[in-house]
Amino acid sequence: MNFFTYKKNKFYAEGVAVERISKEVGTPCYIYSHKTLTRHYAAFDEAFKSVPHLICYSVKANSNIAVLNTFIKQGSGVDIVSGGELFRALKAGANPKKIVYSGVGKREDEIEYALKTGILMFNVESPEELRTINKIAGRLKKKANFAIRVNPNVDAKTHPYISTGLKKNKFGIETEQAIKEYIFAKNNLKNLVPLGVDCHIGSQLTQISPFTDALKKTKNIIATLRSQGIDIKYLDIGGGLGITYKDEDAPHPGKYGKAVIEETKGLGVTLIFEPGRVMVGNAGILVAKVLYTKQGTEKNFIITDAAMNDLARPSLYGSYHAIKAVRKNSTKEIKADVVGPICESGDFFAKDRELPSFKSGDLMAIMSAGAYGFSMSSNYNSRPRTVEVMVTGNKFKIIRERESYKDLIKGEKI
Repeated sequence: MNFFTYKKNKFYAEGVAVERISKEVGTPCYIYSHKTLTRHYAAFDEAFKSVPHLICYSVKANSNIAVLNTFIKQGSGVDIVSGGELFRALKAGANPKKIVYSGVGKREDEIEYALKTGILMFNVESPEELRTINKIAGRLKKKANFAIRVNPNVDAKTHPYISTGLKKNKFGIETEQAIKEYIFAKNNLKNLVPLGVDCHIGSQLTQISPFTDALKKTKNIIATLRSQGIDIKYLDIGGGLGITYKDEDAPHPGKYGKAVIEETKGLGVTLIFEPGRVMVGNAGILVAKVLYTKQGTEKNFIITDAAMNDLARPSLYGSYHAIKAVRKNSTKEIKADVVGPICESGDFFAKDRELPSFKSGDLMAIMSAGAYGFSMSSNYNSRPRTVEVMVTGNKFKIIRERESYKDLIKGEKI
C-alpha cells in the first residue's frame, strides 16, 4: 500500500497536492512518501518478529540519506556494495555493526575503509576476494567477519538482467567450491572469521518458491560447515521480494515471512534480509511536465521534460511504470508513446499505452519510481539530475537540491 491518491481530481502525496509541490520545486522531480516508507519497513519487520533477524536495507535501491535515515531510525541496518554507499550510510546514522558489504568487485581501499569502520561482515563473492580481505585485515591487525555468497543455481524467474543465482551469473561461488573455501579459510586464513552464509538469487521476484528452493540448498551447506567445526551464526537471505508495477501478484511480506520461518525452523541462526525495492519502489513517484504532443501517421507522442537519464528502467529492462494525470481534466484517452528529450530511441516511459489525453503544460506522475530511479540517474546529454522531495503528512521538504549547470562541470578542467 502507498499514500499517493486522488482527492477531487487532484493527485496527492499524503496530505500535499503533487501539483503544489511541482510548482514550488519545478519538474521533473522525485517525490517520496515518508508514511509509505515507514509502513513498508514495519510490515517487513513484523513478518519476522518471532525469530532473531536483522533487516539491512539495500542502499542501491535508493541511496538518498534522508531515505536511509528514515529506515535507520526504525532500527534498520544497511546492505552496501561500495565505499560510497558506506559513506552515505554512516552519514545517515547507520550502526556499523548492522552493515553488511556485498558486491563482486570490492577495491582494496574500500575493504580497508569497511574494516576500519567495523562493519558486521563482508559477503564474499570470489576466492581471490577472500584472500584479499585476509591480507588487508592482517595488515590492519584486525579480524574480518565474512559470509560467502553461495550461488545455489536456482532460477529466480525474473528478468535475466536481475537474476543472480544461476551458474551463468557473475555473482557468488558455486556450492562445492564455497564449502572448500570456508574450510580453507578456517585452516589457513587466520585474519578471517566465518560468521555466516549468504544467498541472494535475484530481484523483483513475485513467487516464493525460488526463495524456499534456495533455502533448502543453503540449509545443507550450513549443516556441512558445522560438521567441519565452522560455527555459522547468520544466514543472509538477501533481498529480491518484488512489488506490483502493473498486474504482478507480488507476495505480501507476511506470506514471505511465514514461508521463510517455516523453512529455517530449528536452524539456530539470525536471519539477515536485504530488502530494497519492496521498501521504496511504491513509495516514490517521478513527476514530469508535458512539453509537446505530436501526432504521426503511425504513432502519437507525448514529449515530457523527464527522460531516461532520470528514470532508466523502461529503457534498460522494458519495465512498466503506471502513468497518472496529476489533475484529471478529461476522461478522453489516447494511445501514445511517452518519451523524453534525449537523443536516443530508447528514451521512453511508455509505448503504445492508453493514456489520458495530455496536452502541453500538463503534469503526469510516473508511478513506482522510488527504487532504482534517482539512484540510477545520470547526467547524459548534460542534463542536471533532478530534485528529490520527502512528504510527511501535510508538509514536504527538499532532500536533495536540483543540480545546476555549474554542477555539471564540477572538477573538470581545460
